Amino acid sequence: STFDVAVVGAGIVGLASARELVRRHPSLAFAVVEKEKELAHHQSGHNSGVIHSGIYYTPGSLKAKLCVQGAALCYEYCDQKGIPYRQCGKLIVAVEHDEIPRLKALYERGLQNNVRGLKLIGPKEIQEKEPFCRGLMALDSPYTGIVDYKQVAQSYAEDFQEAHGTILTDFEVTNMEMAKESPSESDDEFSVFCLVLFPQGEEIYCRHIVTCAGLYSDRLSEISGCSPEPRIVPFRGDYLVLKPEKSYMVKGNIYPVPNPRFPFLGFHFTPRMDGSIWLGPNAVLAFKREGYKWFHFSAGDFLDAAMYSGLWKLVLKNLSYGLSEIYRACFLSAQVKELQKFIPEVTVNDVVRGPSGVRAQALDSDGNLVDDFVFDGGSGDIGSRILHIRNAPSPAATSSLAIAKMIADEVQRRFEL
Repeated sequence: STFDVAVVGAGIVGLASARELVRRHPSLAFAVVEKEKELAHHQSGHNSGVIHSGIYYTPGSLKAKLCVQGAALCYEYCDQKGIPYRQCGKLIVAVEHDEIPRLKALYERGLQNNVRGLKLIGPKEIQEKEPFCRGLMALDSPYTGIVDYKQVAQSYAEDFQEAHGTILTDFEVTNMEMAKESPSESDDEFSVFCLVLFPQGEEIYCRHIVTCAGLYSDRLSEISGCSPEPRIVPFRGDYLVLKPEKSYMVKGNIYPVPNPRFPFLGFHFTPRMDGSIWLGPNAVLAFKREGYKWFHFSAGDFLDAAMYSGLWKLVLKNLSYGLSEIYRACFLSAQVKELQKFIPEVTVNDVVRGPSGVRAQALDSDGNLVDDFVFDGGSGDIGSRILHIRNAPSPAATSSLAIAKMIADEVQRRFEL
């Protein structure tokens, strides 16, 4: 129950980071603590499974750098471990003339980010790659792929445990405090924390903490006495699924040209490793941080979001977008109408409602979406011993091994392991 470093959160970023840390420091004791009974249960287990190539992100940003590096590392890791994946490619398709300049700008951005194999193609080439897709122009990204990230995360956990790391599940961190006494008589100078599990009161001791808590990253920061900003506001994304007999309509990923104000919005056609085709998602405010159904509700989570001024500023600035998303969430025909812009043959009878995920969207007090990674700690006895991964947005799964290297570097710098 005594460790040099405890990583809080067993999603794909937490597990990748723990794996990297124990590989670099095999003589130290590491633990991963997770509040659920299973690993990668939330964002890591509810995402689309796409291995992104790094097209979208601002050149020079952490997102761009880590995505390109992470994709290469992901493919290499899957090859080493025998984890199945498909490099099925992606088309970003312009269906309106005013989208073409944005598509060309996206192509230039991808080149600046050193994304391999990018090219712009016309209507004929679009249909050669996706026979049922219609578009004026598309950006072809042949190295985009798909994988089961829950399987990848499980493999990270196995690597960590094989290196003598400890994983504690069903262990919810509800408090962090300086230990009142040494955990062992032989180590009187061992300066540690308690991590307290409620309600049993179980505790472990550690020198340092790294939090990778996703939907709860802001709350863990507050518990530790660090800054509550940026705040996490949960957005649920609901998918449709093509009926199996219609899956022949889609061969690879088909994406819209992103709206620069809301790059994560827009309906995607996403093949899955099990052969299914996911369509979507939309994005609506979730009434619970882990609310995967529309009727999932937490009074505390709802009030926490509703009383945050940053959310109201976001809503008021983008009211029409928000209402449109709510409308499409309610009416299947409205979602299918968006899909028909790309594949006209899709009908309401070809789709069924599918799974959902919840996005941990970091939001600042001015109502701005925090688009890049945020790492911070604090001061004082507790804050100086913690590294919080405050925002690890999509493509965090793709980038997980690259993010882990950066986190391990930062842990080394801050804590002098």
